[in-house]
Amino acid sequence: MALTLEIVTPQARVYSDTIDTVVIPTTAGEIGVLAGHVSLVSQIAEGELRVTKDGKPLVLAVGGGFVQIDNDKVSVLAEQAITIDKIDVTAVEAALKRAQEQLKDAAALDPAEQEHLHSLVRFAGVQLNLKSRGR
Repeated sequence: MALTLEIVTPQARVYSDTIDTVVIPTTAGEIGVLAGHVSLVSQIAEGELRVTKDGKPLVLAVGGGFVQIDNDKVSVLAEQAITIDKIDVTAVEAALKRAQEQLKDAAALDPAEQEHLHSLVRFAGVQLNLKSRGR
């Protein structure tokens, strides 16, 4: 049996395919999903989403959002998601620097803006880590 995985962001459908397994970073830890997994909804954390298809691994960086598992369908609704081949290190480093600069004046920011900037920093870190490992 196989799983159907779909990863969607507000900008685009990032991934859609039939797969063997997926490991998803959530706020409660990683969730490994095989065919026949119990139905579940969970909040996604910034991290690596690892897919196995035909014995071959694929890793994506994801940030924020939710996952819904229903029968053999896994739907990821992420704020951000990107495959390793599309990560632009220069752009990520620039975004990281901007977010860190804005966080230096965190006292002037409202809590929602602070959390958004922290989320951007965490997602940038995941992307840079993936790219540096060449996964």
